[in-house]
Amino acid sequence: MSLLSWGRYPKIENESVALTSNTTLRSYLKEVDECIAYGNGRSYGDSALNRHLITTRSHHYFLDFDAHRGILHVECGILLSEILELIVPRGWFLKVTPGTKLITVGGAIASDVHGKNHHIEGCFSESVIEFSLMLPSGKIIHCSHTKNKKYFYATCGGMGLTGIILDAKIALKKISSSTIEQTTIKTANLDETFEAFERYSSAPYSVAWIDCLAQGEALGRSLLMCGDFSSKGDLRYTPKTPLNIPCDFPSFALNSMSVKAFNWLYYNRISEPVSTQEVGIDTFFYPLDALQHWNRIYGKAGFTQYQFILPKAQSYDGLHAILSAIAASGKGSFLAVLKLYGPANKNYLSFPMEGYSLALDFKIEAGLFELLDALDAIVLEYGGRIYLSKDVRVCKEVFEQGYEQIERFRALRKEQKMDTTFNSLQSKRLEL
Repeated sequence: MSLLSWGRYPKIENESVALTSNTTLRSYLKEVDECIAYGNGRSYGDSALNRHLITTRSHHYFLDFDAHRGILHVECGILLSEILELIVPRGWFLKVTPGTKLITVGGAIASDVHGKNHHIEGCFSESVIEFSLMLPSGKIIHCSHTKNKKYFYATCGGMGLTGIILDAKIALKKISSSTIEQTTIKTANLDETFEAFERYSSAPYSVAWIDCLAQGEALGRSLLMCGDFSSKGDLRYTPKTPLNIPCDFPSFALNSMSVKAFNWLYYNRISEPVSTQEVGIDTFFYPLDALQHWNRIYGKAGFTQYQFILPKAQSYDGLHAILSAIAASGKGSFLAVLKLYGPANKNYLSFPMEGYSLALDFKIEAGLFELLDALDAIVLEYGGRIYLSKDVRVCKEVFEQGYEQIERFRALRKEQKMDTTFNSLQSKRLEL
């Protein structure tokens, strides 16, 4: 059975071998023509797909935990969810976490993931003290912000194209409670949404759900959720048992009418302009993890997430243009997430920059890629770029215009013969 991405598109025949030891990995790299690491299959597009895969979930042990300083040493295949079950009861949390806890640490580094606090803490790589990387030759090097820096900058956000991440040391965040104090701000349009983001920009965590099918005076209406760990409460953490989506939804279930109805109900579930409540870690950080196999909602054909970011000065005009185009197309998404970001880091292919990003899920259907091509043109017009971890179809010419350090990445790949060993469908499409 071939392994798929989370978006379940494209489908490719592949074979996989498990990462069990450094010795067997070295031997495999000598035998295979090319391969790519595959963690828990949560990358949306084709960044972890190839004919030959090295699966890392078997490489999932805790190596060391300094509970006094908050430093954790783990193997690459461990999930963030497994880490949380260890560290939260002991008063620690991840400095940076994406919207799912079901990804591996190796995947978090390779995608240089970010979360609701990028404007405060930056990307996941900011919490990485050091990681071990096996190069095409089988040599293992240790990379950090000060050691083998070019490998660090290329690997964090490099989508597994520099080598196999074996293990990592990460710094954690001290917490005194597992409860989040959440404030929800209901906005009527894009103007109010931007005003709310700026008004609450000092909040450690913030994210907005945006109604991408709203038009006219309601264009850009949103629910902005801001939060921080409470100083009250205890450190108990009991992950919720997820509800299972047992089968694929029929393709007609998601259409402009059903998405519009969902968006109306979701937006109007909040009646007050500003409301506050206490919620748990999973509710605040990982709401979609409450639904097992939620990707089945999009049907057998699969889906793609389109995520872009725009510089702050161009964000309002660019988002207005993009939301208008999406609303006019009728191909809306009920998962539309808007976030505020801080400055970019030094990593060659890391996605964030200071500005706003929007992520939208679309089922694969006729006419979708034409719409996304049109959105690409708007993104470039306003100086933005596309996120590799979510992408499955952007062309090389569009992609590389958003990443000014792309040639440094390509040069290192060629110099170290990474380009002949580590490849994905995505790397070939974009000639990375």
